[in-house]
Amino acid sequence: MATATEKPAKKVARPKVQQTQCFIGGKWLDAASGKTFDTIHPATEEVIAKVAEGDKADIDLAVDAARAQFDGGEWSQMDARERGRLMYKLADLLEAEAEELAALETLDNGKPISDSRAADIPLVIECIRYYAGWADKIQGSTIPINGDFFCYTRREPVGVVGQIIPWNFPALMAAWKWGPALAAGCTIVMKPAEQTPLTCLRMAYLAQKAEIPDGVINVVPGYGPTAGAALVAHPGVDKIAFTGEGTTAKIIQRTALETMKRVTFELGGKSPNVVFADADLDAAINGAHFALYFNQGQCCCAGSRLFVQDKIHDEFVDRLQDMNKSRRVGDPFDPETEQGPQVDQAQFDKILQYVEYGKEDGAKLVNGGSRHGDKGYFIEPTLFTNVKDDMRIAKEEIFGPVLSVLKFSDVDEIAHRANATNFGLAAAVWTRDIGKAHRFANKLRAGTVWVNCYDVFDAAAPFGGFKESGLGRELGEAGLAAYTELKTVTVAMS
Repeated sequence: MATATEKPAKKVARPKVQQTQCFIGGKWLDAASGKTFDTIHPATEEVIAKVAEGDKADIDLAVDAARAQFDGGEWSQMDARERGRLMYKLADLLEAEAEELAALETLDNGKPISDSRAADIPLVIECIRYYAGWADKIQGSTIPINGDFFCYTRREPVGVVGQIIPWNFPALMAAWKWGPALAAGCTIVMKPAEQTPLTCLRMAYLAQKAEIPDGVINVVPGYGPTAGAALVAHPGVDKIAFTGEGTTAKIIQRTALETMKRVTFELGGKSPNVVFADADLDAAINGAHFALYFNQGQCCCAGSRLFVQDKIHDEFVDRLQDMNKSRRVGDPFDPETEQGPQVDQAQFDKILQYVEYGKEDGAKLVNGGSRHGDKGYFIEPTLFTNVKDDMRIAKEEIFGPVLSVLKFSDVDEIAHRANATNFGLAAAVWTRDIGKAHRFANKLRAGTVWVNCYDVFDAAAPFGGFKESGLGRELGEAGLAAYTELKTVTVAMS
């Protein structure tokens, strides 16, 4: 909040929307069908722009462009260091347009401008720069084998990759997919989420401006059952990378099997956030609040199951409740806003339905649980206590600002309760006892475990899930593996 001597932060102006067509082979094209769909500003429910509605015909064209570039163009054959140079140039252009991209992200997704500025777009730039540095460091090895032979391996690009991204972090999810694919020398056909296509399209414009060759990056907006399904089924696509919901991933996996496509999935979670009585209480309360309410609760790794040891439970809940009451919900273009709207009507309705499930199943609604205001998809920060492990709000992914607090006393059983889920994306533990922290982290079945922190991301740190939370890893050196094929070459020396 501004002090008496400070001026309140100025509300950010809405950006101009410039790219709404498909981007295929370096050209901006209307959908072959001529169809468009509306993209909506979730804070006002107003139409922002009409976007080309790509389907199978557009996917076919985009795959042809990506295939031609990969098989006969310069990208996969380019010196790796030159690929890296062009990626660095893209990162520089993204940085130069950071303010505009942040505003565009807020317009299309509804997230607060402060988050777009401080988190989303800086992480986009960091990711592209990180993988630019990897472009000339993807290496094979020499292998001593029996006989008079020279044996070595090569890491080669997997080929044309189809990438399908969600709406919760539109620009960042594009960067997570583009970074390793570009560094490896792959070409791309991306389908952004129909709710939030605008930043991805702008990033494609900047990629062309960075002189990344035409056909390397292709973007086809559209719907999952049409554009997405056509991309997955296309025989010219070598790999599918999908971030989204588990049911969709299972459909993709079945379809991809027909052409033996490689697949990687980053899926949902019901992440346990475990607070022991010996934790730094101030840090744990702030961390637990951020772990769930950041990005309107629309995070796959949100700490939605908050386990609090009984000795500190009541104080913890009281302070969470106070934080919810003071949380600033409203216009996402106001830099003072802490929570914006949910992304669309469907998500809004789903979250409120889960609030009803919580009440029906016997949880105690401490605060929130209703619509905020009378326009836009705003939901009050919502807090449930007396939550049991078998309740729907404790088992199923809500993807909204609904926090479930579960009490525990037995230190020996809490790891079992934390792991009692089909998901395994992330988890956290809060304690001053570092030995306990390491022992507990070892027991957790999750791809990422945070200790005395939450939602700490870095382009160098692999991210992905155990169990039904995914296949493969994003980010870090591990993220490159899915975009390369390993070739063994054996040469007779006599």
